[in-house]
Amino acid sequence: MISFDDRHGPADAAPATAYPDLAVPEWYRDAKLGMFVHWGLYSVPAWADVLDRSDVTAETAYARHQYAEWYANTVRLDGPTKARHEEIYGLGHSYEDFADDWHPAEDAARGIAGLAARAGARYVVPTTKHHDGFCLWDSATTPFTAARRGPGRDLLAEFAEAVRAEGLRLGLYYSGAHDWHVSDFPPLTSNHELFALRRNDPAFADFAAAQLRELIDGFSPDILWNDIDWPDAGKYDGPSSLQQLLRDYLAAVPHGMVNDRWGVPAHGVLTREYQDITEVQDEVFESTRGLGLSFGYNADESAEHALDGSALIRLLVDVVSKNGNLLINVGPRADGSIPPLQAAALEQLGRWLSAHGMALYGTRPWFHEAVRTPPTGVRFTLGEGADGREVLHALLLDPAAGPVTLDPQVGAAVREIADVPGESAGADGPGTSKRADGTGEPGAPRAALDGDRLTLHPGAPDAEVSVVTLPRRG
Repeated sequence: MISFDDRHGPADAAPATAYPDLAVPEWYRDAKLGMFVHWGLYSVPAWADVLDRSDVTAETAYARHQYAEWYANTVRLDGPTKARHEEIYGLGHSYEDFADDWHPAEDAARGIAGLAARAGARYVVPTTKHHDGFCLWDSATTPFTAARRGPGRDLLAEFAEAVRAEGLRLGLYYSGAHDWHVSDFPPLTSNHELFALRRNDPAFADFAAAQLRELIDGFSPDILWNDIDWPDAGKYDGPSSLQQLLRDYLAAVPHGMVNDRWGVPAHGVLTREYQDITEVQDEVFESTRGLGLSFGYNADESAEHALDGSALIRLLVDVVSKNGNLLINVGPRADGSIPPLQAAALEQLGRWLSAHGMALYGTRPWFHEAVRTPPTGVRFTLGEGADGREVLHALLLDPAAGPVTLDPQVGAAVREIADVPGESAGADGPGTSKRADGTGEPGAPRAALDGDRLTLHPGAPDAEVSVVTLPRRG
């Protein structure tokens, strides 16, 4: 597992005080769901090993890399990717030859943005340049771009237009630490080399700064999502420094946000990749992963490797309840179409959010020691009901399992903060409650008190996740 928490660059580089305020904006905290899009030259070969994560070792992790977007590195190491490449494409076909083999459909960006909107995402983050160095926008810094090679057009401009036409915010992924097209070094074989074998010289820092400035000036993104690190030479103050870039970015986009993968002593949102977060977090974080094992499209992945719609819904609920956003990734095929397994899961998520989104969008986590580690089968959020009243949402992760009786400590915590049916006679009489679907219509109790035992009833047993909403006290 790669950690980005303790990478602060050279000890004599600019201190945290040199950076602008990178606080996470409220719009982002309200959004809860974003769509990551990994699409590039690697979508042409569309292949990576499908080892179960439990079978991956430090010795095999890079030669049998599960991320298809790492194809340019993996194909240089002895292993199944290299063998398959030589069998299908031949020894004379380099990775960069895929730049002339890639011909996306004209309406690809519109299709992807439309799916993001239907899935309930509030922001979309396409890759602008991954570690392979291929730019999806028409950059003046290199001819290795979609505009000047196979696609023959500015794919990022199409993305920006399509995403904003759907009323969604636009984030931009950029690989600041690696550009394998302009940097000549041995293939990476370990997490240590991922950081150690990156260019840190002034020329590369200026190159990266020029590209990032093109993205800021050309697209005014709502999110700057850097990957791995930033060249160390760019961490000292100056006109082309990262500090100045971020100052200029936030001056142009005051509501903008950055992530934490810059290798400096300042950060915006914390990112967690394929990690299981077990407790409610004090600081806002973003959990990101693919629907399957890879971010880029891997044609060998099947249902056994991927989240289905129900699992995706439960993942989103779990992440949001712990003070996070979920940035779920799609890996389009080379033509821009979304594989059916991925599309089906996202469409199912969108239908659930259409009915129950009030329990997630705009909510905040419930900070209480009794639920710091959430009880089995239940997650909590704090928000507003349809009538504007403050409410506590209890989200039951397995409605088919039936009612959930809370541990006495958790039940007592719920009763401290929320009105529970049966405790007192309200306007609707004792033992009644409002329905959890936001309609405000009286219905059978969804929360029942028996002595000091509080039981939550899921309602429809066929729901992916059921919501019980209780009004806050006071």
